[in-house]
Amino acid sequence: MLVSALVLLVAVAAVRLSSRTGLPSLLIYLGIGLVIGQDGLGVEFDNAELTQVLGYAALVVILAEGGLGTKWRQIRPAVPAAAVLATAGVAISVGVTAAGAHYLVGLDWRPALIMGAVVSSTDAAAVFSVLRKVPLPPRLTGMLEAESGFNDAPVVILVVAFASAGPMESWYVLLGQIALQLAIGLAVGLAVGKLGEYALRQVALPASGLYPIAVMALCVLAYAGGALAQGSGFLAVYVSAVVLGNSRLPHRPATRGFADGMAWIAQIGLFVLLGLLAAPSELLRDFWAALAVGLVLTLVARPVSVVLCSLPFRLPWREQTLMSWAGLRGAVPIILATIPMVDQVQGSRRIFNIVFVLVAVFTLLQGPTLPWVARRLGLDKAGDTQDLEIESAPLERLRGHLIAVSIPGGSRMQGVEVAELRLPKGAAVTLVVREGSSFVPSPSTVLRHGDELLVIATDAVRDATERRLMAVGRGGKLAGWLGTAGSSALRRG
Repeated sequence: MLVSALVLLVAVAAVRLSSRTGLPSLLIYLGIGLVIGQDGLGVEFDNAELTQVLGYAALVVILAEGGLGTKWRQIRPAVPAAAVLATAGVAISVGVTAAGAHYLVGLDWRPALIMGAVVSSTDAAAVFSVLRKVPLPPRLTGMLEAESGFNDAPVVILVVAFASAGPMESWYVLLGQIALQLAIGLAVGLAVGKLGEYALRQVALPASGLYPIAVMALCVLAYAGGALAQGSGFLAVYVSAVVLGNSRLPHRPATRGFADGMAWIAQIGLFVLLGLLAAPSELLRDFWAALAVGLVLTLVARPVSVVLCSLPFRLPWREQTLMSWAGLRGAVPIILATIPMVDQVQGSRRIFNIVFVLVAVFTLLQGPTLPWVARRLGLDKAGDTQDLEIESAPLERLRGHLIAVSIPGGSRMQGVEVAELRLPKGAAVTLVVREGSSFVPSPSTVLRHGDELLVIATDAVRDATERRLMAVGRGGKLAGWLGTAGSSALRRG
């Protein structure tokens, strides 16, 4: 417990260092694992099977947090393109990368195909963390988020198939398996998400802290249900989290905060564990092989897959370029590299070492430079209007809701008087908190950036009140006349 607490504290402090230096935090966590491992402080750990099991559990939490923070209105237009990238794009990337691993590194075709499949999945944790710091156009952000949530499923199927003993399945058999597992995972995710939304809105739990636990339990249930139904558990958990994250559930910000904390713990534990499993002395021997495979993946396989898969959607070349550079790898490839180790595939340790070095080197290269690339391509959308953050808590006995509203910098609610909000009948602003002081507003009170509002609304007008607040936040006092609907703009805080 002492060692675990110290590792967590060091990891938390490392986040501050990474935010100042631009160094991806996952590299720091991997470094912590290497330092305390067998070639460092002497902690011996070589259980690939346990790493795989714990890694899958951590990925469930990470995908759940990512799905809860995904805005459906933002990714909906990008889902078709993301689905093509997560399937056809993965196949192209596997083929090109495997050819590079075979001809440049000298791997036999089976290990080369395993290598290509392992590194063809973009990492949800890496993509989600970077995109939250880089303001990109909504369509581009939606494509990258949806792709990272979707492409784990087909990649896992390919890695397991290539690593299995005996002859490999025919391509059409693999294609059928992938389609079936994706369909089952999608159905289970939608079912759990919708049923969970209905249940949580009908049952008033006695404590607000129970809602985040219930939501995370539903996400884990989706993964387990999808896996037991012989479908994609990873797709199921992501879809269920997206459904729940975009539902009108009580205490949404508290749920997001709880999920965010769980995801940080999962990431820290996962990367430290992967660092423990690696041996620095072995990694150095495969450095140049990892560099060669990484260059093929980053400069050939990823751009080719993006260009070919985006042809039907006519993406501008700038967006294609950024998507090619934003194919970030992280924990997922390293975890998948443990599958051939568990199956005792010949050369599996070398595959793991190459993947580990590849992820470390190219994360260090791509992560910090992504904001610069976005600016150079003219895709940095810093300064755009920010949505309000809205939290709604039920007032069961009063048959109403207490709505907390935060006005961020950039919101067009700045300068709007309370009366100009024109809230529905049955809703009223009851309190304003400004610079640490609270007061009851008058109809002529002018709202400012940084204000926090408490709004009381009856059950009947709760949804209309939230839509109106979001509309004013986007369009100002003339939102209604300007056609700012607000219903599609609701941010799930």
